[in-house]
Amino acid sequence: MDHKHVAVEDLETFARETILTAGEKALSFYGQGVPEVKFDRALGTEAELQLNHYFQEALSQRFPEHQLFDGQDPNDGYTHEARRYMWVFDPLDGMSNFMAGIPIWGMSVALMENFWPVFGYCYMPATEDLFYARAGQAAYRGGAEIRVSAQDSINDESVLLNFSRFHQHYRSRFPGKQLNLGCTSAHICYVAMGRAEAALIAHESYQDLAAVRVIMESAGGKFMRLDGTMFPIAEYLEGDTGDVHLLALSPALFNQVRGCLQDVV
Repeated sequence: MDHKHVAVEDLETFARETILTAGEKALSFYGQGVPEVKFDRALGTEAELQLNHYFQEALSQRFPEHQLFDGQDPNDGYTHEARRYMWVFDPLDGMSNFMAGIPIWGMSVALMENFWPVFGYCYMPATEDLFYARAGQAAYRGGAEIRVSAQDSINDESVLLNFSRFHQHYRSRFPGKQLNLGCTSAHICYVAMGRAEAALIAHESYQDLAAVRVIMESAGGKFMRLDGTMFPIAEYLEGDTGDVHLLALSPALFNQVRGCLQDVV
């Protein structure tokens, strides 16, 4: 096959097939830990290793010239010919839920071309929810198009999803429900489909956000720093986002949501 001219539909088929198969493999570990150990880290580690190995092998067989993001800047040949493609695979998000047998966990895969996003897929095997989007087009959950909340204001029916240790950083006057479901990619997908108005996230990596960034933006949302500026995810190819806290939401709601969060000094 001439990998220089692969149709995006073929690339998406590969992404969909591999993430669904990875989900099946993950389910073979899910709930199989030692009953007396709620957070069986050995089980989680083994699952991650096998899922990473599976994706690496699948990619090398189907698209051997494509790169797989490994947490470091791509090498000098990344933007040349078929090597302009880079895949970003996150094998398990919501690891504590996965180890404890709680169904809100998932995996994601994104494709980049010359540092620009092509598409993103996020799959939650225990609930069979598949979220996906092609950059610049509509976002979907299964076969249904999704959009961020159309509300132009927040109220006591609104939902803010946050992170662990949230209360060490903020005092909140948010009028609605505040929840932490333990899985960042799920939080973002729920915002993208309008089930929650906003998600506050912290200490996530490029690998964590690459796929859900495409889904969020295709659904009409944005990642924003708490100073109101847009967050350029591509600048964070190495490591995590450090001390940067982000809101994932419709930009129309930013001022209201941010105004409810008072920094703890």
